[in-house]
Amino acid sequence: MNIGEIARRAGVSRSTVSVALSGKRPVSDDTRRKIQQVIDELGYRPNASARALANGRTSTIGLVFPPAGNHYTGMQLDFIGSVVEAATAHDYDVLLSPSGVDSDRSFQRLLGERRVDGAILMEIRLEDDRADHLTALGFPFVAIGRTAHPHDSWWVGLDHTALAAACVHHLADLGHQHVAFVNRPEQLLRTGYESAQRGLDGFTKAAAERGLTVRTYCCGDDAAAGQSCVEQILHDEPATTALVTLNEAALGGLYRGLAQAGRHVPRDFSVTGVVAARWAETVTPQLTAADVPAAELGRRAVDLLVERLGRADAPPRHHLLTPPISLRASTGPAASAQRP
Repeated sequence: MNIGEIARRAGVSRSTVSVALSGKRPVSDDTRRKIQQVIDELGYRPNASARALANGRTSTIGLVFPPAGNHYTGMQLDFIGSVVEAATAHDYDVLLSPSGVDSDRSFQRLLGERRVDGAILMEIRLEDDRADHLTALGFPFVAIGRTAHPHDSWWVGLDHTALAAACVHHLADLGHQHVAFVNRPEQLLRTGYESAQRGLDGFTKAAAERGLTVRTYCCGDDAAAGQSCVEQILHDEPATTALVTLNEAALGGLYRGLAQAGRHVPRDFSVTGVVAARWAETVTPQLTAADVPAAELGRRAVDLLVERLGRADAPPRHHLLTPPISLRASTGPAASAQRP
């Protein structure tokens, strides 16, 4: 079914049908009703590509989301789902681009062929080529995360500095003096991965304020790496009684490593961190954590992008979220006697 057939059945010209569908110029109420009646009878849906050519809009947003490591973590998949759900509420489709730097062909096709009206960037680095590239092009985008210079851009982010610090203060208030920090993989920290870098800064500064003895570790995004990390922590400093983690993918391994070392959580060892609630609640005992609000981050990012697409002259806006620590069962007072 096409516009020509609709025009024939409605007794009008093709151009009249095109104008009625695009809304670019007014048509009479009687003509519009006749065209709409034919469309309803035939179940016509305008071709998306043709509609994009006609009005310059695709009704699609791009989600530029390379996996930070070798695979997507549960939290990353939660983000993707939240963006798709929020976009659907605004009648937008989502096109996922699994690449990201400005030299990647997928990223260039997304922009050069104008497949999307705007983009949401995830896995932000402090110095991010993708954000710089889109800014130079004047292409509308919203970042989930903050670059080192966030004031003139649109973004939604978590305050990883404050959240890691809050975890440290929670442990210090419980009497813990020897605390480890389990971060994301080393290559992410080395390339300026925003949450890993800001989380490390928050942990380090808060630990210094409280006079704690600390060690920091990078850990792969899987359970085996988490178990190995705990073994290293206890080897380096057997007096360690608590840890803070940003690495939800390693969480099960962290618990397993503690169990194999004979450390009971939370009687002998406390664990806390920045993790999505549904992952914090899958371990036993459930993790005391600053819960990452994945659904809210996705919804706010889509809302900002839709706002930006509707108002080209709107000044940049952003949201910085600092969720409270949810007290569950994985933290407790420091053991009175430290193990050798």
